[in-house]
Amino acid sequence: MKTRLQSFGGILSPKAMIAGMGLATVIAFAIALAAARSPALSNDEKSKTDERLDDAASLFSEVMGAPDKAIPQSLLDKSYCIVLVPGLKKGAFLFGGSYGRGFALCRRGDGIGWGAPAAIRIEGGSFGLQAGVSSTDLILLVMNGRGMKRLMMSKFTIGAEAMAAGGPVGRDATAQTDAMLMAEILSWSRSRGLFAGISLDGSTLRNDIDENEAMYGQRWDNKQVLTTRTKPPAAASRLIAELNKYSPRATR
Repeated sequence: MKTRLQSFGGILSPKAMIAGMGLATVIAFAIALAAARSPALSNDEKSKTDERLDDAASLFSEVMGAPDKAIPQSLLDKSYCIVLVPGLKKGAFLFGGSYGRGFALCRRGDGIGWGAPAAIRIEGGSFGLQAGVSSTDLILLVMNGRGMKRLMMSKFTIGAEAMAAGGPVGRDATAQTDAMLMAEILSWSRSRGLFAGISLDGSTLRNDIDENEAMYGQRWDNKQVLTTRTKPPAAASRLIAELNKYSPRATR
């Protein structure tokens, strides 16, 4: 028996279209429609990710380009991984908070060169008589295998789960305190041109799965990115080149 397609004003109603097309055809049409819509969203997100990767490269290059304000070379060369967060947003009115997106990169297994970036989010909070909004750049050095394992977790809290300390400043400076020598993570901030060590105790660092998907087309967690020889996205080439320029080989 043939199905009669009902129409109104010469245009088939949705109900009539479904009846005439058949369920399999409708599903195929829906998938095709979704696929046609997704590239615009993906391309938009990808452009923002590419911009953040470029900002991270600029942050590292600018900091290391000023010897008297740079991360100490000896510490950089001993590091296992680095985390770069350009433009961490901080705001407060009595209650304070911070939020930023950035990237973690670890050295390759043989200690030569840097691997693909994994996306991270960092969040923190505070309470006190404070007000205002500011933007701060953050750099974290992960100094040992314990700290590197933290990056493989879905999230961890700096200070509570990972021992951290504010890092010293100056290309020739060294870690001078027991806290720095024992720290899993050393941290620095740059705000209004001032580059200095900073305490991030209480801040939470977590995987940014959405950003990883924008870079790799897969909803990978950071363990999948950092422990495999994942091919870096083209937009990360400048960032990896800058890291290789200043610290091509680990010295532990």
